[in-house]
Amino acid sequence: MTKKANEESHNGARETISMLQTAYRMELETVANYLANSVHLDGVGAEEVKRALAEDVNEELGHATRLANRIKQLGGRVPWSLEMEFDQESLRPPSRTTDVRSVVTGVIEAEEAAIAHYRDIFTRCMDDDPVTADLASELLADEEAHRTLFAGFERDLAERAQSLV
Repeated sequence: MTKKANEESHNGARETISMLQTAYRMELETVANYLANSVHLDGVGAEEVKRALAEDVNEELGHATRLANRIKQLGGRVPWSLEMEFDQESLRPPSRTTDVRSVVTGVIEAEEAAIAHYRDIFTRCMDDDPVTADLASELLADEEAHRTLFAGFERDLAERAQSLV
């Protein structure tokens, strides 16, 4: 391998590691927010959403674990807590514990951000890093399934609100 090709490969790996570190941070933030909301919400319409959030905590933690392992395999360092800045403002527990709609909307927003990020990782890696591309594809499918579930909750909440009018 020429020196230039070696440098390009190294730069590409660094970019991939950085993208994986971002995904890792996103997953851990999602775990924290899903856990908080699965406990925080109250009310008649909250139970099904709380149950889905609680179930997703383990899946999202599994995503973070898989990302951490891939970061390590590529020679990167898994970020620790003080290196991460969280930004999922829309997923923080609402001030009103019965505000299920804002949680559902926040989940959809977080899932869409994850979907976009995993698509970026897949596109970046599909030619020269099939293992990372495969991981991104699998996690992308999981995030799309989560978004679909919560989009159903969103429709249900809208229909319930409409029937009260």
